[in-house]
Amino acid sequence: MQFRGQRTSKRGEEDGDRDGPLVNQAIKCPQVRLLDEEQTMVGIVSIMEALARADEAELDLVLIAPDAQPPVARIMDYSKYKYDQEKKKRDMKKKALASRSEQKELKMRYNIDVHDYEVRLRAAQRFLRAGDKVKVSAQFKGREMEFRDLGIKLFERFISDCADDAVVETKVTMEGRTMLMVLAPNKAAIQRAQSKQQGKKEVNPN
Repeated sequence: MQFRGQRTSKRGEEDGDRDGPLVNQAIKCPQVRLLDEEQTMVGIVSIMEALARADEAELDLVLIAPDAQPPVARIMDYSKYKYDQEKKKRDMKKKALASRSEQKELKMRYNIDVHDYEVRLRAAQRFLRAGDKVKVSAQFKGREMEFRDLGIKLFERFISDCADDAVVETKVTMEGRTMLMVLAPNKAAIQRAQSKQQGKKEVNPN
């Protein structure tokens, strides 16, 4: 029996979605537990009655729980449902990418000269403003362990110089002969800077 306006494709093949749920006349079970378009439980009905109800509402019958006893079907706009599901997946992917920041590493010496310090500071600021974390490390060789206090002062200075762009995620610590810390982007400060920059572009578009 063919109902008006209903698709006969199996698992959304008409839309290129071969892994989607069974829709309309592709549903072969004799009866289903039916949810109507308002998601109100209708109860157990024959597949013919379920298809007729969907046809009357000018919507689709979608099998949403095929392994239930009996299977659960819902009356809905399948195209809109599929669009919403794909949008959710895209949004979740964007959030995952946004939260997954890369960690960069900068190595220094406790007695680093001014020029090299400035180079690493600018690199750290650039990484942080791009949303990446920065691991800062300094290795002490042999008797240099006696100068760990200078390393701590160096790291404290670095934290101070990065204060506008970073927060300390991992405090200064020693792992063997290596002193290290991890700085994470100060997202609030970065957003304020980006908003300020955007405002300048709007005022002076050229």
